[in-house]
This record gives sequence, structure tokens and C-alpha cells, in this order.
Amino acid sequence: MNLKSERRGIHVDQSELLCKKGCGYYGNPAWQGFCSKCWREEYHKARQKQIQEDWELAERLQREEEEAYASSQSTQGAQSREEEEAYASSQSTQGAQSLTFSKFEEKKTNEKTRKVTTVKKFFTASSRTGAKKAEIQEAKAPSPSINRQASIETDRVSKEFIEFLKTYHKPGQDIYKQCKLFLDTMNHKRDLSIEEQSECAQDFYQNVAEKLQTRWKVSPEKVEKAMDQIEKYIMTRQYKYVFCPETTDDEKKDLAVQKRIRALHWVTPQMLCVPVNEEIPEVSDMVVKAITDIIEMDSKRVPRDKLACITKCSKHIFNAIKITKNEPASADDFLPTLIYIVLKGNPPRLQSNIQYITRFCNPSRLMTGEDGYYFTNLCCAVAFIEKLDAQSLNLSQEDFDRFMTGQTSPKKQESDSFSPDVCLGVKQMYKNLDLLSQLNERQERIVNEAKKLEKDLIDWTDGITKEVQDIVEKYPLDIKPKNQALAAIDSENVENDKLPPPLQPQVYAG
Repeated sequence: MNLKSERRGIHVDQSELLCKKGCGYYGNPAWQGFCSKCWREEYHKARQKQIQEDWELAERLQREEEEAYASSQSTQGAQSREEEEAYASSQSTQGAQSLTFSKFEEKKTNEKTRKVTTVKKFFTASSRTGAKKAEIQEAKAPSPSINRQASIETDRVSKEFIEFLKTYHKPGQDIYKQCKLFLDTMNHKRDLSIEEQSECAQDFYQNVAEKLQTRWKVSPEKVEKAMDQIEKYIMTRQYKYVFCPETTDDEKKDLAVQKRIRALHWVTPQMLCVPVNEEIPEVSDMVVKAITDIIEMDSKRVPRDKLACITKCSKHIFNAIKITKNEPASADDFLPTLIYIVLKGNPPRLQSNIQYITRFCNPSRLMTGEDGYYFTNLCCAVAFIEKLDAQSLNLSQEDFDRFMTGQTSPKKQESDSFSPDVCLGVKQMYKNLDLLSQLNERQERIVNEAKKLEKDLIDWTDGITKEVQDIVEKYPLDIKPKNQALAAIDSENVENDKLPPPLQPQVYAG
């Protein structure tokens, strides 16, 4: 089997990582393959189209309602025409008739205004009451210790942000005001969907970056630093509201991915064609560091910090491949190794972290640079894990199903095949894994034999019961009545009370 056929289920062309609109930026599966910029354009187009269709539907419904109202009024007018004529003839002045008609017109106008207002309310953002907001916030309120920790971190980030803005002088003051205004606006938009809140954050990033470049003529390097600090300041405060919100299915996806990864615990590096030799101590250390970094991502609150964890993990992977192959790693080597690291580490809340970065990270970081490249590969790795099948691992469907159900596991590496340079801990680990595998097989055999023995005992009991029943039916037990007791020999001797007593033994002295 050649290398090309071995990689058929893992290889991803680098062009597939780019935006499918051809703009040259990195795409994202969460954006349906578009980059952040193109996705927003497509999103706005679809949104405007939907709004236009909704307005057309509303106008059509309003017209139908007005026609129905007019039809009902004409019907009622036809039925009560005679009454109106009698009423009109009974009035003494023309003014009374005019007043009655004006009231009718006023009522009709009010009814029409009420219907139009009702239709407009259908397309305006609904606002929740203060009591309901307080109830939701109270239900989601974390423990006091977490609140204290978040408050300390928030204060620290605020001080760092203010000190940073002092270097920008006049633009710094304006940036701070805009950030405070944006936070106040977001606090009043808690009832919006997470996509709409994400759209507000992306618009804010774009507007601030444009002002820094056009109005204040800030250099690109300073703009990037300022945007990183702005993101850190804002998202530290918004984290508890926008990370894995209850209105989304992020938590459900997290549990599904974790369950999927646990079911794939048997996947070996050889199945993924991972060019990493963990027998080398330096490589083993790099693998451990990469797993630590990808797990540590969940503890960060700022999207840029989460991206930094992904970048550090990816660099450790490249170093591990380089040490193993004694040459620079390629993109074809990186992706299967990243998949292996994710399977081995099973990072907590993986989908929630990916969605959080996608929604609220500075879009320029996801569209270009090494952060965007590594993040796009992580999204591809997760998508690959979700669709992993027998062909991707070069296995038969029968073996894949047996591994997935836990009926058996791939044969582990024997300890005798290790090189002399491998440490004793690694040898012992594989020996213990092999022993556990053997014990598992023995346990399965014992369980199967126990079930078979239980079945045999049940069959034997049923067989004995049937044989006894057949014998009883064939030879029924005839129980005869009890015989009378035999009379004593001298029972008829009526004078037995005159008999001498029985002889007693006598003892004589010699």
C-alpha cells in the first residue's frame, strides 16, 4: 500500500482551507467555507432578502385582512340598511348624521392603525421585562468565588487597557469611550440571538479599525496591537454572557464530540499515518506539551488567548514531526498529527471554544496569519473526527465496527520490539496495556462461559423436572392405608396384674 493510498482519508488540499469565494483568505466550516468578510456579505444579503420577503408577506396579510374587514363591513351594512334609514329619519338635524359618520370613520381609522402597528411589532426586536432579565441572570449567576476571581481579572485587564491607551493620547480617549458605549449597548441587547450579538461585535471591530487607520493615521502594527487590547478588554467582560449561551446547542455539540472521541480511543498513530515517533523522549515531551496546550484553551477567556493555545499546540506538533523525520514538517504531516492530538487529549468544550472564537475573535486574525491557518486546520480536524469511518483508517468495516463497539482492540506494540534506548517507563506502560488487553479478553471469555453455564444449568433443571414428571405419570405412587398395631402377647390375660414381678439380678460376694 503506497503512501498516497494510506492518506486518502486524511489528506486535505491547502486550497480547501481558503475561502471558497476565492478572496485568498482562510475559510471556516462555521462560515460554510467562507472567510469572515465574505461570510458577512453573504449573511447580509440573505438577511436583507429575508427581511424583504417578510415585509412582502406582512403587506399581503395586511391587504387580505383589510379586504376581509371591508367585506364584513359591507355585509353588516347591507343587513342593517333599513335600521340606518329609520334611524336617520328619526333625527331632527343633519348635524347628528354628520357626527355619527365621523365617529364611524374615526373607529375605522383607529382599527386600521392598530393593525398596522401590530404588523410592525412582528418585525421589531422584542424586549424582555426587567424582572425576567433579573430572573435569568440570577439563574445563571455563578458561585461567589468565581465572581470574585472574574472581578479580579476584570479589574486587572481594565488597568492594563487604560495604561495601554495612554500611549495613544487623543485616539486612546476616543477608543475608551467607544468601548464603554459598546459594552453598554451589549448589556441592553442580551435578548438578541448570539449571531446578532456576534454581528454587533464584528461591526464594532471593523469600525474601530477603520477609524484608527483613516482618522488617526495609526500604523498597521499599532492598529493590530490596539485591536488585541480592545478585544481583551471587551471579551473579558462579555465572556460569561456569550460563551456557550443557553440559547444555542453548543453544549449538546460538546457532549457529542466528547462521546465520539471517547469511542475512538483505540485509534493508533499508524492508522492515521502520523509521522511521530513517541519512543523518542524529545518527541514524547512535545506530544505531551501539545496536548496540554489544546486542553488549556478552555481556561482562557479572550478569543486571542484561545487562539494562542492552538498556535502553541501546532508549533509543538511541527517540532515533534521535525525531530522524528529530521526534516521540516509538511502540511500533509501536520493535519493527521493534529487529529491524533485531539483524539488523545479530548479537549473539554471543544465545539463551544471553536464557536466562541469564530463569533467574537478579531476577524483579521482568522482570515490571515499563522493563527488563522492553525485554527482552520483545527476546524478541519474536528470535522474529520465527526465523519471518521473505516475507509479513512484503512480498516475493513467489520474491524471498524468491532473496535467501535469495544468487542476487541488493535494489538498493542510488544515490549520486546523496543529499542534499547527507550526508557523503562514506556516499556512498562506498553506491557501494562498489553496485560490489560489480555485481561479484557479473558474477562470476555469468562462472561461468555458463565452465560453458557447458566443456560446449561437451566436446561439441566428443566430436563430433570421433565424426567421426574414422566416417571411419576408412568408409575403412579399408590399409598395404602395404615395397618393396625399388633396386640401384645398377654393382652388377653386379664389376670396379668397377679403375675410376680420380673426377676432382678442378684450380686453375691465371692
